[in-house]
This record gives sequence, C-alpha cells and structure tokens, in this order.
Amino acid sequence: MSLITQGIFGFFAIFLFCAAISEKRRQIQLMPIIKGIIVQLILAFLILKFTPIREFFHWIGDGVNALREATIAGTSFVFGYMGGGEAPFVASNPNKLFVFAFQALPLLIVVSAIAMLLFYWRILPVIVQGLSWFFRKTLSVGGALGVCSGAKIFLGQTEAPLLIKPYLNQMNRGEIFTIMTLGLATTSGTILAIYASILEPAVPHVLTHIITASIINIPAAITLSRMVIPHGELETSGKVIMPYEFSSAMDSITKGTGDGLKLFLNVVAMLIVFIALVALVNKILGCFPDWGDAPVTLQRLLGYVMAPVTWLMGIPASEITVTGALLGIKTILNEMYAYTELAGIAVEDLSPSSRVIMTYALCGFANISSIGILIGGLGGMAPERRPLVIELGWKALLIGTLSSCLSGTIVGLILHIF
Repeated sequence: MSLITQGIFGFFAIFLFCAAISEKRRQIQLMPIIKGIIVQLILAFLILKFTPIREFFHWIGDGVNALREATIAGTSFVFGYMGGGEAPFVASNPNKLFVFAFQALPLLIVVSAIAMLLFYWRILPVIVQGLSWFFRKTLSVGGALGVCSGAKIFLGQTEAPLLIKPYLNQMNRGEIFTIMTLGLATTSGTILAIYASILEPAVPHVLTHIITASIINIPAAITLSRMVIPHGELETSGKVIMPYEFSSAMDSITKGTGDGLKLFLNVVAMLIVFIALVALVNKILGCFPDWGDAPVTLQRLLGYVMAPVTWLMGIPASEITVTGALLGIKTILNEMYAYTELAGIAVEDLSPSSRVIMTYALCGFANISSIGILIGGLGGMAPERRPLVIELGWKALLIGTLSSCLSGTIVGLILHIF
C-alpha cells in the first residue's frame, strides 16, 4: 500500500471513528463537517504550497528569530556564557555550551510581556476579533466560540476562554466540549518559538510548520468535536471581552513579565520531573529480560501501542514504532519532551516527511496533565460547568489528539501528492 493510499485511509478512519463514538449520531450536521474539512485542506495547502503565503510565513519566522536574538542579548547579560554570551575559555565542544533553560526558555518571558503590551494597545483583541469573524463565517460556529477559536492561535488553553468568560455558563454541552478540545488540540503563541528552537536542527523551516499546525488544528478540533458532541441549532453569540486591566504600557509589560516567569518556572519544573520519571521507569523496565535484542523501555512500549495510529497518518511501516513512541510520550508526558525526543532521532531512523508529519501530530497540549489544567481553569471561570468539564476531560483528550493527528495526515498527503 502506498503512503498516499495509507494516508487517505487514515483520513477517513478518523472521521468514521468520531462518528462511531458520537453521543448523537443523528444530530451530526453534515454541512459544517464538510466546511471544516475544506477549510483545513485549503489553509494547509495555501500555507505550504502557495509561494506568496509561504514567503509571508517565512517572514514571520525571521521576525521570531530576531526576537530570539534579542532575548539572547538579555540572557547573555544576566547569565553570561550560559545565556548565550561569549565563553571566557576555549571550549573543546562549543555545542555543549547551549543551556536550554538559560538560552531557549527565557523567550517565554519576552513573548509574554510583548503579548500583554499588544493587549494594552488593543492590537491583539482586534486581530482576535478578525480571526473570530473568519471562523464564524467558514465553520458556522457561534460568536463566543468564534472568539475562543481566534484567540487559540495566540493564547493557551486557559487564557483563551478568558475572552468569553461571561458566556461560558450559557454555552451548551457541545460548545463546552469544543472549547476543551480546542485547548488540547492547539498550543499557544508564547511557546511556539520554543518548539521551533528544539526542532530547528531536525526539521527545515520548522517555525512555518509549527505556525501552520497551530492554525489548521483549530478547524480540525472544531470539526471532530462537533461530530462527537453535536452543538445543536442554537449556538452562543458573543464578542471579545477584555480580560486584563492595565494602567499603562509599563504596567502591561510588568504583568506580562510576571506571567511569563511563572510559565518559565512551570516548564522548567515539568521537564525536570517528566524526564526524571521516564528515566526512572526505564530503570525499572531494565530489570526485565531484553526484548528483541534490546532493553525494554517506556519509549519502545509506547511505540508498539501507538504504532497503528501513526501508520494511519501515512508514516512508512518501518518507522511507525519510532513515531508511535513519540505520540505516546506526548500523550502521557507532554509535547515539549516529545519534540526533544524527535530532535534527537538519527537521520537514518526517520525520513524527512515523517519528521514533518510528526511535527504536526505532536503540536498540541493533549496530554494527561492538561486535563487537570482544564478542570482548574474552566472550572474556576465557570464553577457551574466544572462537573461537565470533569466528565468530558478524557473524551476531549482523545479528540484533541486525533485533531493533531488529522492535521499531520493532511500535511502528509499534501507532501506526498504535491
């Protein structure tokens, strides 16, 4: 079976699976589903293959690189050579001077401060409102859900719903589920550059792919979630509600810096704990006899479990255990650790097209710990809906994962056909 046939089979398998587990199959509206598929296909094709748009995203990538270089100027002053400055000695291996926590992660703080400044200047709300209009018109969603969809390109799973906080109690079961799925199927603008810095040596033009994934995962999440739990005829209207109050531009920068610092520390702590847990599990599994002339590891076990899913995405059969392990690690731990593992895979073990497909499949917050974040975030904004969020958590994790996989499948088909 060719990779194209494989990907087409996987494409339809995802939709058939969502229809099979739907709470109300008879209420699935066919036209919004078709619209969602068409929007995702067109967006992916235009960004990847239409030269003017592709060049525009390369230009955005250059802007992010400039932001990264500016951040290095700050970290070099504060942390010296560990932050990217010139080393006061001759290094036998200059590559070992890169310190992830001091050179890559501080970008979170800078981007967070800039985002809050753009909120204060009312630039970001205007962009979100424009994107909201686009998603409302193309995907036939209500105004409140359209705002949340537009905001998800820039904001995280708990920040985006803040823009529609007053409407959360009015939203129906299907809309709440879509908000949850959106939160898990996408990431946030604050952290996209960090993914790019991890994958830059392994995936050409990686930032373009990361940005594309953050955009096309939105129609994927809306389409699949409304198949599983249909929205019904009446959807909640609404508009952008300003969630932040700033007294000045400096106040916005200060608060953004504080929020970014919290995120920075959270990411550092999670990476330390998750990597340590994987190492600990692998030491325990190492007590068992070798399997297939190699030690039993968590990565290998997850690879066999998730291999069928990555095969459906159009990954060659010889690479599905490797890519399956990445998808499993992302689901159990988080996407940042999975991206780190992807960047470390040898060239001969994974083809360029498979690397690109997995870049899309891993781009999202769909992991177990994110369920707790959703419960805390949405439950805090709308306490009345907390039991519903708890009830739908695992289902949102499943559909959020499938949404990212659908994007990877579509991109794989585009790469193989065109």
